[in-house]
Amino acid sequence: MDFEKLTELIIELEVDDIEAAVKEALEDGKDPFDVLSALTKGMDEVGKRYEEKEYYLTELVLAGETMKEAFKVLQPALAASDRSVDKTKIILATVKGDNHDIGKNILGSLLLSSGFELHDLGMDVDADVIVDKVKETGATIIALSSLLTMTVEQIKSVHEALKVAGLRDSVKLIVGGAPLNMELAKRLGADDFADDAVDGVRHIKALAGK
Repeated sequence: MDFEKLTELIIELEVDDIEAAVKEALEDGKDPFDVLSALTKGMDEVGKRYEEKEYYLTELVLAGETMKEAFKVLQPALAASDRSVDKTKIILATVKGDNHDIGKNILGSLLLSSGFELHDLGMDVDADVIVDKVKETGATIIALSSLLTMTVEQIKSVHEALKVAGLRDSVKLIVGGAPLNMELAKRLGADDFADDAVDGVRHIKALAGK
C-alpha cells in the first residue's frame, strides 16, 4: 500500500475502503506517522477544494467520516509508537441548548489529522462540564460551536465559568457558527472566531503557535 493511494482515498472520499487500506499499510510495516501524514495530505486537498467551491459541505462531511474510519485503525498504532509528540490539547463542544454537530465533527476530523489531541464533549454541553474537562486534561484551546441565535449567549457563560475557576487566562476560546462573527465573538468573551471548519483549523493552528 503506497502513501499516494492513501492520500487519494481521502480525496476521493472512499469511506468504505479506507479502513482496510490503513490496516494494509500498517501490516506492510509502514510508520503510523507516515500514514497519518499521507491522510493529512488528503484532508488538506479536500479543504482546498472546499475553499475553491469544487467540494461542498456534503463532501467535507464525507471526508470527515472517511478520516474517522481511518483513525479507528491508526489511533492505536500511533499511541503504541514510541515517537513522542507534543500535542496541543483541544476541547470541542456544541454549547448548551444546541444540538447541531456537523460543523463540530468536521472540525474534529480535521484537527485529528493535523495531530492535535482532541476531547470532544458532544452537543448541548454545560459550561461547568467544559471547565471540569479543562482541569482534567490541561487543554489550552476550547473550540465552541453555536448554530442557534438563542444559544450564542452560552459562549459568555463558558467564558465567565472559566474566569470563576481561575482558568480563563490559561486557555484560548475560539467559536464558530452561523449567527456569529468576530465582533460578536469578542463581545461574548471569545478570543477568536472562524467562519467554517477549514478556517477553524487555520485559526487554531495560529492560536497553538503551530
